[in-house]
Amino acid sequence: MSMPLSRYEAVKKHVLTSIEKGEYDAGDKLPSENDLVKALGVSRMTVNRALRELTEEGHITRRAGMGSFVAGRRMRGFAADIVSIRDELTSRGQVWSATVEILCEVDAGKELAAVFGCAAEDKLYYLLVVHSGNSTPIELEERWVNPAIAPDILAQDFTRTTPTDYLLAVAPLLRAEHVVRALAASVEKEDLLDIPAGTPCLEITRKTWTGDRVASFAKLLYPGDRYELTAQFSNVGANASVG
Repeated sequence: MSMPLSRYEAVKKHVLTSIEKGEYDAGDKLPSENDLVKALGVSRMTVNRALRELTEEGHITRRAGMGSFVAGRRMRGFAADIVSIRDELTSRGQVWSATVEILCEVDAGKELAAVFGCAAEDKLYYLLVVHSGNSTPIELEERWVNPAIAPDILAQDFTRTTPTDYLLAVAPLLRAEHVVRALAASVEKEDLLDIPAGTPCLEITRKTWTGDRVASFAKLLYPGDRYELTAQFSNVGANASVG
């Protein structure tokens, strides 16, 4: 049995659900604190805490004297901006192409049920796509998608657009979590990436949320000699004392 939500958590859920249902798009202004107080019957302090946490989590932005607005859909992850592999390759002067290996419905199973917060017998959509730059495989994308977030994803042609671009277009993906690690690919994945046995690879696992629901979980595999991960930082050490 799930625990009842606290008042400020209920306010957060109300706002996130409104965004998720498409009542507000990226950049749209949200109801004011006073409007939320009246509509939900809670204190101004409760609403303020909810909006503050939504801002810290990247779901909304707040502008002094203007109010609260839905955050942009292009998120910032822990390692880099979330952009599609097509945009990455284009920025490097390469021509993107893709081969769809698998596009189907699967049972969540125990491990993915824990990721998505669903039952093991619930259905997920599964994609396995090889992305290439100038005809050389660069990324093997293995992705599971919540059907409630993107019900038409199996009907898409991912040789013409990428799953990332599609998801950014149809759902307000407002939060992401990245984990990066080095590993050796399986024989099957080496074949799909057309790399020699034992080639070091970089894997990024990416979990994204729409509102308070997990939208997708992806494993992105790159040959180590064909891809590098970069990030930009500002104000590094800004709080450190100067000797």
